[in-house]
Amino acid sequence: MKKLCLIVSLLLINISCSQEKKEVKGETEFQREINAEYKDASKSPLKEKDLKTFEGLDFFPVDDTYKVVASFKRTPDSPIFKMPTTTDRKPEYKRFGIATFTLNGKEFSLEVYQNQSLMKEEEYKDYLFLPFTDETNGFASYGGGRYIDLSIPEGNTIEIDFNKAYNPYCAYNDKYSCPIPPRVNFMATEVNAGVKAFDKH
Repeated sequence: MKKLCLIVSLLLINISCSQEKKEVKGETEFQREINAEYKDASKSPLKEKDLKTFEGLDFFPVDDTYKVVASFKRTPDSPIFKMPTTTDRKPEYKRFGIATFTLNGKEFSLEVYQNQSLMKEEEYKDYLFLPFTDETNGFASYGGGRYIDLSIPEGNTIEIDFNKAYNPYCAYNDKYSCPIPPRVNFMATEVNAGVKAFDKH
């Protein structure tokens, strides 16, 4: 009997340990990082009710087709402008450059921006922002478009990995103020990569 109790106890300990050490879901480092962030109540944009049942975001299958090397033309003379958001907030941005590449047999040129406040912070001095929309919006992906984080390149090319496209926080919680992708950054193709639309409970 004592032996049986010991086995049951060990099983219960193993079960509780395995539950505590539940692995963060994700095929890639990007997927694991964003899932870990969204699971963390101190960082997550999710509403409390969604956070309780959250196990991981839904992603398109990772596809190297959507990892492109674009030619990059800097636009240093571009004026600073106020980017519209989902609220009255209008943060100041500047078009830093234009990325041109081919995807799904079509050529695209997307504007890449630099946030004028963020650039003053050491952590974000090289940060560039690529908001875009495509033909999956409102269907497989969030209707308001998606974002990609980039860094200032050294040369005249820049790598854009659409597998790292993520939703604005507004896709999860309407308390946030999110930049609206400019119309010029609409891609007339389906970008079946990155984070999919969020299924709210």
